[in-house]
Amino acid sequence: MELGLMTWPELDDRLAQGTSVMLPIGSTEQHGPMGLNGTDTICAYEIARAAAKLCDGIVAPPIAYTPAPFNTSFPGTVSITPELLQDLLVQVCRGLLAQGFLGVFIVNGHGANLAPARAAAAALSNGAVHIQSWWDPDPVAKMRGDCFGDWEGMHATPSEVAITQALHGCKPAGAAADPPEKLSPDYIAAHSGDRHGPPDAHRAQFPDGRVGSHSALASPELGQLLLDVAAKALAVDFERFCSARRKAGDQG
Repeated sequence: MELGLMTWPELDDRLAQGTSVMLPIGSTEQHGPMGLNGTDTICAYEIARAAAKLCDGIVAPPIAYTPAPFNTSFPGTVSITPELLQDLLVQVCRGLLAQGFLGVFIVNGHGANLAPARAAAAALSNGAVHIQSWWDPDPVAKMRGDCFGDWEGMHATPSEVAITQALHGCKPAGAAADPPEKLSPDYIAAHSGDRHGPPDAHRAQFPDGRVGSHSALASPELGQLLLDVAAKALAVDFERFCSARRKAGDQG
């Protein structure tokens, strides 16, 4: 169920039963010649919605504006500071918990969100906030590796583009039809978590917006499979989190 599509009496009944909530966070940034600017938010939100259908969960409205400074030289990227995202997450999560949710399960779709989200979770303490990127579960990671291998890359990945294709159709590949330059293991290690350089330098190094990702390997069929696998894994992890929060409430 979507929190924004529920009435307060409906939510009141669910809160009385003891429940947690999913909070998707993504970004609004370029995703290469064939990727949608809302890719990260779309993936996090739609996977959360699909998971909620499997486990009768509740999904809060997504947060779509997050840190992406390295991409601001490309049209369509709107970036906020990590500190602002941290403060926003603290206030939103605190508000959800104050409403009576036992916990907040953050479904992440953007690497640069992780550090601010972890800081926010630590500020709220007591294990009430859990953070999980949609690509983290082993079945999802395996499928991404099996389908795309090293061409998954770091940004405008074929896996995330495929999920958006399954939901919103395909854009022409354009420059993405050709494979990008492959990234070295050292580069990936040094830039994980979206630790990229200044925007102008980043665009000069990756002029079509992709970072080692061969987006054109994506397809709607693979996207639907990835969405299904990710939703099933997320539903299991969310139910586990809900159970832990209920036990913590009982002990409190």
